[in-house]
Amino acid sequence: MPAASAQSVIDLLRAKGLRMTPQRRAIVAEIMSASGHITPVTVARRVEDRVPGVNPSTVYRTLDLLEDLGVLSHAHLESGAEYHRRAEATHVHLTCSRCGADDSLSIGEAAALEAVVSRHRGFQPDLTHFAISGVCARCQREHARPSPRRGSRSAARPS
Repeated sequence: MPAASAQSVIDLLRAKGLRMTPQRRAIVAEIMSASGHITPVTVARRVEDRVPGVNPSTVYRTLDLLEDLGVLSHAHLESGAEYHRRAEATHVHLTCSRCGADDSLSIGEAAALEAVVSRHRGFQPDLTHFAISGVCARCQREHARPSPRRGSRSAARPS
């Protein structure tokens, strides 16, 4: 789906015969105005500021609905599920399991992985719903350096 505005998403929901409650309207406005990734908890907190009493389950159901309609995509990261507009779903998440740093790999860069999985397994992965957990370059460098105590002679000799 091309980049959508909040109004075009509202029009899509109405065309599907869905009610446009104040809560749903606020959720759509929030998610469509967000830049980058956003968690359901953040959406709920921000919507609560505008529409007091919004139920978190309403937020989750609306996010699921928007994903089913192709408006959103989500990935499971170390911090939990994060959503982003489908038009921005052009990357694979790289999350450091040591420090929690997030990086990304473009879909183009991930194409080799997609090709291997497809060719060798006959499976077509959906890289818009994908996160790779590992150890970032900074943590690898820090782990490779000997600590001052381990590397010193006095620490190596028994007392």
